[in-house]
Amino acid sequence: KGKGMIGNIYSMGLALQALEATAKFYTPRVWDCAQAFSIVYSHNYRQPMAIAQVLPALVGKSYLEAASLDCTASIRTPLSPQSSLSPMPGTTEADKALITVYYSVINHLQGTHFNNMTSVEVPHGSTLLKVMQAAAAAKPNTFSFQTEQTFWGPMVVSIHGLAANPKDKTYWKFLGDGKALQEGVDTYKPKNREHIQAVFSTY
Repeated sequence: KGKGMIGNIYSMGLALQALEATAKFYTPRVWDCAQAFSIVYSHNYRQPMAIAQVLPALVGKSYLEAASLDCTASIRTPLSPQSSLSPMPGTTEADKALITVYYSVINHLQGTHFNNMTSVEVPHGSTLLKVMQAAAAAKPNTFSFQTEQTFWGPMVVSIHGLAANPKDKTYWKFLGDGKALQEGVDTYKPKNREHIQAVFSTY
């Protein structure tokens, strides 16, 4: 159903390792590994944790085999030339162009409800985090936010003074044009005229 996506882009590395390591347990059910790997190849992994989890699958190994690896071996398995782990290209004129992103923060769950929207201009290729910073700089009373650093990068824990709370099972959910984002705020790059929503949600 996910056209190769297993969970989300963050879970792909461990999922691929698990499926490769346990292949004999789910036969005769067919798993299209090429479709899943195409998702990995097309994604630009930047976070160290995500890279650390996806690399073993790309070389046909898993964490379960780490203890038996011969680190002195000189044989290496080359990555696909289309791998997303290849060096980033240089800055182009298109990267310098400005795009407009619509950004909303919505709370219909707790306390005083709000639904605030703005539009910001950021350079093409900017991350969602840059969009949020631009909105907060222009209207700090409405779009200020706080993050906490995790192994997966910064996680938004508070917007407009409303903090997520594990005890209440609340969190800030991000959507792009109505669809849940599969990447974090420091890696997702909004498109021109895309509407990003931060919605205070529960799980």
